[in-house]
Amino acid sequence: MSAPEILAPAGGQESLVAAVRAGADAVYLGAKGFNARRNAENFADLAEAVSYCHARGVKTHIALNTLVSDDELPALDAELEEICAAGADAVIVQDWAVAQRARAMCPSLVLHASTQMAIHNAAGAKMAEDAGFARVVLARELSLQEIAAIRQQTRLELEAFVHGALCMSASGMCYLSSALGERSGNRGLCAQPCRLNFRENGREYALSLKDLSNFKHLRALAEAGVCSFKIEGRMRRAEYVASAVDACHKALRGEPYDEESLKRMFSRAGFTDGYLTGKRTLAMFGRRREEDVAAEKEYAQMRALYRGEYHRVGVDMRFWADAAGSHLAASDGENAAEIADAAPEAARTAPTTAGRVRESLAKTGDTPFYLRDCAVELPQGVALPGAQINRMRREALAALLEKRAAPRPIPCQSAPLSIAPRCAAGQPKLRARFESFAQLEAFPVERVEYAILPAREITAHPQALEIPNLVCELPALLYPGMETNALPQGVSRALCENLGAVRLAREADLQVFGGHGLNIFNSLALEAYAQMGLASATLSCELTLRAATHMGGSLERGIVAYGRLPLMRLRACPVNRCHACPGQSELTDRKGVRFPLLCDARRYVTLFNSVPLYIGDKRLDGLDFATLYFTIESPRECRAVLEAFERAAPPDFPRTTGQYFKGVL
Repeated sequence: MSAPEILAPAGGQESLVAAVRAGADAVYLGAKGFNARRNAENFADLAEAVSYCHARGVKTHIALNTLVSDDELPALDAELEEICAAGADAVIVQDWAVAQRARAMCPSLVLHASTQMAIHNAAGAKMAEDAGFARVVLARELSLQEIAAIRQQTRLELEAFVHGALCMSASGMCYLSSALGERSGNRGLCAQPCRLNFRENGREYALSLKDLSNFKHLRALAEAGVCSFKIEGRMRRAEYVASAVDACHKALRGEPYDEESLKRMFSRAGFTDGYLTGKRTLAMFGRRREEDVAAEKEYAQMRALYRGEYHRVGVDMRFWADAAGSHLAASDGENAAEIADAAPEAARTAPTTAGRVRESLAKTGDTPFYLRDCAVELPQGVALPGAQINRMRREALAALLEKRAAPRPIPCQSAPLSIAPRCAAGQPKLRARFESFAQLEAFPVERVEYAILPAREITAHPQALEIPNLVCELPALLYPGMETNALPQGVSRALCENLGAVRLAREADLQVFGGHGLNIFNSLALEAYAQMGLASATLSCELTLRAATHMGGSLERGIVAYGRLPLMRLRACPVNRCHACPGQSELTDRKGVRFPLLCDARRYVTLFNSVPLYIGDKRLDGLDFATLYFTIESPRECRAVLEAFERAAPPDFPRTTGQYFKGVL
């Protein structure tokens, strides 16, 4: 088994140098746009950053892991061209449109599925594998056993986070930032409102997790099949990056590392490994405190880790001398350089020995090279100045470094950006999604196109199968081991909120409807899901209504037009009282606003918006359907909402229109 890769964040030039000099095997960084840390410094000159890394034997993974609008597709093409010209080793992707354009323009460009794709089971990994991805960045919420289970069912490379900030929500399924402040995490501008003081039953900061640190489990992760250890932190200081890379190296070698210094470098009341070990308790929660902040003295100590080059590139040298001159040939296995200099003179006192030459050649100094093998051939009784040998070594290594830094562009060609025209649609049909079977009590299901009910409710109430227009909603999160009984017997249609669920429904020969959790943000992504066999798809709730109604393609599309939208899907429950929990609770923010929490059969918890979305009094022409998304409403309230929509009446309750009329950043 080859040694796992240490993958470090590079939010700017100083962090890039720190990561490389501290010993990272690869770095991930953002270009000018379309990456999940748009607030980071990022890299205006991508080619220069890639060349710097390649010269030193370090791979570069470029983050293109945000959702892209139709208007931004030409700019996306330009960024792909820049990435290919720079010769990057891989791109990290969330949006299917990015994957499609990469396949069309630069098929040899390596694709990695971002953690923003929310791949957390083998079925999701297989979807990425079938689409040509080489690697998947696994969800942070997985346990060691769950990672091993995924490894057994896919050939994809597996990458896992081992250190850094923990998002409270499953990645790619968080809309809290856009709902509260229009800054979308799926667009790279998360404002981290989860770090504010949300209270649960008097307990403060109920959405703030401690930082992750799994350095103690690196050997177990490698044995589970993880090939890349990812350090989070493109928004953090260079000293943090260097210290985390150094600690990862030491942990891999079985050496002690200074965890207390790491905590002070950046932590939130310490670290947690709760997801990996399956201990998802309140001990996972914490926030940044004054005592967590490192002193300048410690920052200075960390800077020492990246003052000089990391000697990672082996070089073979051959030195020989004759009457014609002195010669040095150097090779790193791929590149070669040869230097000629003055011939040796007859020794007046002690002659130069082969050992002395080797000693001089081994002084690679502030370069990324180390002497791997050395052969020296000298005539007897000759003398060579040490300065001459050192000069030849410096010139040979400089020539090698220059060759290693030369651009290695990836073939890239222009490809027509064709989007199928939209088939005209009239007024949308209504669909209704229910949280519980009880909400159907007085609801006229014949007045909606489809009645959508969670799988757990269909299993608990088999009489639901008598509803002719029934759609089974699969869980938004299906961790390994949960897929087996996910589909109730007798259903013919499935609503899927994630990639894994799409595959499970297809394998069961069900009619597949895409949910808003698929984050469909543009026409190309919509077409990609059409090619996967979906019958219809709910578009992202972060789109404007204009963008949604003007999206091209032939696949039936719609939006959520009413309901408390899911803002987060949580595996670490902020309530954490399973023994005495009715399955429903709430969080209160610093302004006293209440956000409902609903538990899904102890598998995960969903945080919903404080007020329902309602646009029944707005024009929805151009959509095929609009979904009424019921959560905590009574049966009477469900029916009242339906009747209000049928009359296109304004609501008689507080409402939000979401992002449909303002959009997200």
